[in-house]
Amino acid sequence: MHLNWRRTKYACYMGYITQAVNVNLAPLLFIIFQNEFGFTFEQIGRIILINFGTQIIADVIATKYVDRIGYRVSVLAALVLSVIGLTGLSFMPRLMDSSYAGLIIPVMCFSFGSGLIEVLISPLVEAMPGDEKAAMMSLLHSFYCWGQMAVVLITTLLIWWLGSSIWPMLPILWAIIPAVDFFIFLKAPLGSVVAEGNTPMRIRDLFRSSFFWIAMVLMICSGSSELTMSQWSSLFAEKGLRVSKLLGDLLGPCLFAVFMGLTRGAYGVKGSRVNIHNALIASGALCIICYAVTVFAPNPIVSLIGCAVCGVSVALMWPGTLSFSAARFPLGGTAMFGILAICGDIGGAVGPWLAGLVSDAAQKTSAVMNLAQSTGMELEQLGLKAGLLVGMIFPVAMFAALLLLKRREVRK
Repeated sequence: MHLNWRRTKYACYMGYITQAVNVNLAPLLFIIFQNEFGFTFEQIGRIILINFGTQIIADVIATKYVDRIGYRVSVLAALVLSVIGLTGLSFMPRLMDSSYAGLIIPVMCFSFGSGLIEVLISPLVEAMPGDEKAAMMSLLHSFYCWGQMAVVLITTLLIWWLGSSIWPMLPILWAIIPAVDFFIFLKAPLGSVVAEGNTPMRIRDLFRSSFFWIAMVLMICSGSSELTMSQWSSLFAEKGLRVSKLLGDLLGPCLFAVFMGLTRGAYGVKGSRVNIHNALIASGALCIICYAVTVFAPNPIVSLIGCAVCGVSVALMWPGTLSFSAARFPLGGTAMFGILAICGDIGGAVGPWLAGLVSDAAQKTSAVMNLAQSTGMELEQLGLKAGLLVGMIFPVAMFAALLLLKRREVRK
């Protein structure tokens, strides 16, 4: 690949690392926020909902206006918003009268940047020279995983080493990544998302395809299956499994990211030999098993292993569905990627929020109270298990939708 295109490739990789910072840093601080500001599980879940709800708004705006504004201006704006939001997270919760509002405002800021990155980066990679687009897409998305792993590992070790009072410095530290990427993108060449001479598909034409509706469902389930586990795993390990934060983060969300990154990287290298549809069906089945093990395993270490291996199961869901759709709709352009990103963010918003809502509600039910008395477990533990159990409905729905699609293809 020509040196200039390498610059674009590296800029896109760093863009996905930025998104990993935006999505995964705050959940690692949930316990600290809860102890310092007294937030409930529902309020914690609402932070995730607002994060991805803001990304959805950014997805909608990007789908409509990016082609007019231009990809370069849009991606630079996304990186600036990420820097501002992360920096604001370090001081606004302590300065404002409402600590919750002081937390939500910077979250919305970097979430808007994250939503733009999500819509912009995938089509930019799709527009780069090369034939194995599915493999390139999976390799791109693996950098989200490496970013997530780095965020979990470095943040957890710094808190363990220097104490939880160091947390306001961490968002400033991570803001360096989007700041550097801004200057890389300034001179990186950008390809045309839709080949010259071709007219991009209209949104109404996409919605006329039954396959596209199934792809939207797959993206909702992909986003929820991945984010429910990754966003709640740190808090679940510490309060639901009663292990230390260091051990829980390293064996839970950190290994989750490692396994997800390795799987995406392997597919990026060997992807041309794999049937992506069959791989997605296998991913859905494995994800159901991993959720069940995480919730029902009596041993905390086995539960953490279930959480970690879940990274393998969700690895191909998001990039695989995008590549699947791009191959079916080569003229889909920004509209297709934007709509699918919206659906993925809907899943990423609703799934984790629903888990938090159910966790709080379950602790108030007589059935859970009786179960706590009979098993000796605390209400918080059972509540968190109930929340993750509800999250299992999304990989189940994805598995069913993929089997339906497979059946239709066999008939044809």
